[in-house]
Amino acid sequence: MPRITSMILLLLTGACSREQKSSSGEGASTPSHGSCPAGSSGLTLPAGFCATVFADHLGHARDIVVASNGDVFVNTWGGNNYRTAPPPAGFLVALRDTKHSGSADTIVRFGPTPDRSATGGTGIALYDGYLYAEAGSDIVRYRLPAGELRPDTTSETVVSGLPITGDHAMHPFVIDGRGALYVDVGSATNSCQVDNRQVASPGQNPCTELETRGGIWKFDANTTGQSFSPAQRFVTGLRNGVGIAIDPADGTVYATQHGRDQLGDNFPALYTMQQSAELPAEELVHLAAGADYGWPTCYFDGAQKKLVLAPEYGGDGGKAVGECANKAPPVAFFPAHWAPDGLVFYSGSMFPARYRGGIFIAFHGSWNRMVGPQEGYNLVFLPFAQGQSAATYEIFADGFAGPAVDPVKADHRPVGLAVAPDGALFVADDQGGRIWRIAYGAGPS
Repeated sequence: MPRITSMILLLLTGACSREQKSSSGEGASTPSHGSCPAGSSGLTLPAGFCATVFADHLGHARDIVVASNGDVFVNTWGGNNYRTAPPPAGFLVALRDTKHSGSADTIVRFGPTPDRSATGGTGIALYDGYLYAEAGSDIVRYRLPAGELRPDTTSETVVSGLPITGDHAMHPFVIDGRGALYVDVGSATNSCQVDNRQVASPGQNPCTELETRGGIWKFDANTTGQSFSPAQRFVTGLRNGVGIAIDPADGTVYATQHGRDQLGDNFPALYTMQQSAELPAEELVHLAAGADYGWPTCYFDGAQKKLVLAPEYGGDGGKAVGECANKAPPVAFFPAHWAPDGLVFYSGSMFPARYRGGIFIAFHGSWNRMVGPQEGYNLVFLPFAQGQSAATYEIFADGFAGPAVDPVKADHRPVGLAVAPDGALFVADDQGGRIWRIAYGAGPS
């Protein structure tokens, strides 16, 4: 199991002049728009990087994948999108840049059209000639001939019956090179209380929702007609593992964890609102079959760098550890309530060498930091090698939210990440329906 590593929060020194240091202590780089046209992307990036708007106003754009020929596919199913209405037809969007300009000039939609209130729809992947996508409570696949934007058949159901009720209804997933399909099934509640999100309500003991929620499930991407059940659970104790990725170096699986909410709201005798804004840390975990990462009994305290008992299960405000000593710790952690959604290992060669093999994480942004401003709404880079992270992470891209860093008023909220064959990094946004292409050097060619 990879070791725990401490994360040092970089201080922001200004909206457009942030110093970023590498884990090896190599100098600093001044963020800029690289060679992009001035103001074209709205993002702040390290020197030499260029972000262009690949597509815009696509709807509730969540996860994204790039084919070997550079075609881009994105899942836009469901969700209460504050900026745009549901698309006229087709929740799956295929995009092609025929002019190599850095922007899509061919856009095709296919699949059914969910209504605005629909839930369940984040995951997307390409595997063995098929495009896989989460559609409500199912994972479906379309046969996609090489080089084509539109499937030549109707969909087949790979997995049906995924839970879509409660607090976390979407099911991001990843497929490894052997066809193992790892699916997040987020918790139905915040912390498995008897009365969800209510003051002083105790935790259910045992937490029966762990039978079908709060973990990662494993299926076979090569087999259609599978039904969701407790039998396919791979790991447990993950409240909501939205970001899932395969480390190409060794084929192992990693996931992010959204830490629980409302410590101060629900247990004011134990936590101040300032503590509630800073607890618990968001996590990056290594997925090992049968592992238990602690939810809902435990949460990760970033200041103490350890898992501690949750107040619903006998916790005393952060001192007691109890059974949490036996839970699987994270390999890295980040500030509270930033909401890590997208996760990808950088497997390209376009970016400078120090980025290769490292991890990018898209933080969707907080809604519940009641003391001080909301935070997140950015893209972070974490140096990573041989199952271990470096001592520091960097805020790689910022400015997604625009002038209002707020879940409702933000211009954009980053979610999906994908590395293209040429090494460019694509970022999808579910607030404004935008996709950015981030490149290093002269940009598109």
